[in-house]
Order: sequence, then structure tokens, then C-alpha cells
Amino acid sequence: MTVNDIRATIELRIAAEMSKLPAYPVNYQNTPFVPPNAAPWLQAFVRFGDNSYATLLEPTPGFNRQNGTLSVNVFTPVGVGTAANFVIAERIKGLFDRVNTGGIIFDAASGPASVSASVIESGASAGSGLAAAYFQTQLTITFQAYVD
Repeated sequence: MTVNDIRATIELRIAAEMSKLPAYPVNYQNTPFVPPNAAPWLQAFVRFGDNSYATLLEPTPGFNRQNGTLSVNVFTPVGVGTAANFVIAERIKGLFDRVNTGGIIFDAASGPASVSASVIESGASAGSGLAAAYFQTQLTITFQAYVD
């Protein structure tokens, strides 16, 4: 398993869940994205951290333990309360909380933690200089995987 395999496994799991009704668009690292105007959406990114020996050279060629963190930001319109945001966050939390999938072992999820309201250019306002305000929470979930 490579770090790209880890990233792809995580992103595919999120994409599959967020394609179910109610469906929400997801922004992934380094991809073009215009947030919907005044509607919920998510942002997901994987950060890789420490990489350490899990085995030496037996079995050949051996492998390493790769640690990382999945961070998911959930954006919902400002002024409608926290419920809609927390429902979406719980869907993501349920996908990864203490789960072993595709050889990636996830720890207990943290959050949703409230983040200051975000003002983001979105949907119909993109390129117009207008922006929409969103209530934002963040989930963080650490993980370990074993890489070649």
C-alpha cells in the first residue's frame, strides 16, 4: 500500500457516502471546486505524519507504519442552527470512527469542533466578489496504515 492508495481509499469512502441522499458536494485537496451557494458542502484532506519501521527486512522487503490525520470540514449556511451541520458530521464520523478498512486503521474521531464562521466565494457569486457565510465544524480522525 502506498500513501496514494491510502488517500484514494479514504476519498472513495467519503465520495460513496456523500453520493447517497441527501447528497453533498465534497472538495478534495488540489482539485477545482466552487462551493454551492448557501447550501451544505464538505472539504476533506489527508495529512501524512510520522512514518516508522514496522518490520525490518523480514518478510522481504519489510514495511513501515504510516501515521496520518483525516480532517473533514463541514460547511452549512449561517443562521439556521447547528443541527444540519452535526447530522452531516455524524455521517462522516460513522464512516471512520474506530474502523479498519482497506488496511487503514482509524482511531476514535474527534469533533465536530466549531470553527469561526467562514466567508467563502461560492456558487452563483463565484468570480463576482460576493461571498456567502457558512457555519463550519471540523472532524479529525487519526489513522495508521502499513506501507511498502
